[in-house]
Amino acid sequence: MIDPNYSHSDVTDRIIAAFYKVYNALGWGFLEKVYQNSMAIELARTGLTAVAQAQLKVAYNGIEVGEYYADFLVENSVIVELKSVEQLASEHHAQLLNYLRATDIEVGLLLNFGPKPEIKRKVCETARHQSVSSSSSSAPKSALSAGHS
Repeated sequence: MIDPNYSHSDVTDRIIAAFYKVYNALGWGFLEKVYQNSMAIELARTGLTAVAQAQLKVAYNGIEVGEYYADFLVENSVIVELKSVEQLASEHHAQLLNYLRATDIEVGLLLNFGPKPEIKRKVCETARHQSVSSSSSSAPKSALSAGHS
């Protein structure tokens, strides 16, 4: 369980519980879309508002320069990126950190439906974010310098 003092821990705890429910039912080896569809069902069962393939705008110096689609935007406060890979790689962490840095969303979860379930929590603690941190469900939150996970 994530420390209740973490930003949006009430939401992230429920997302993680849904992740484990889906993982325990399906295991690993399916395409990401199967897990996304299953997570949508499970998140709805928990009562969380979750938008699949949520369009988020990216701004540079206050000017919109692009958009991307997060696997889920939950409660308008947590970006969730799903993976179905052997093991999370640095580019997966970088993808989520970039999404957080480019938006006003401060908290993100990286959930991997691999041979071993993996959960990483990323936080950019201020709008257009000065400080970045990372944690997993089994490890304490630790501060990171930009570009490291």
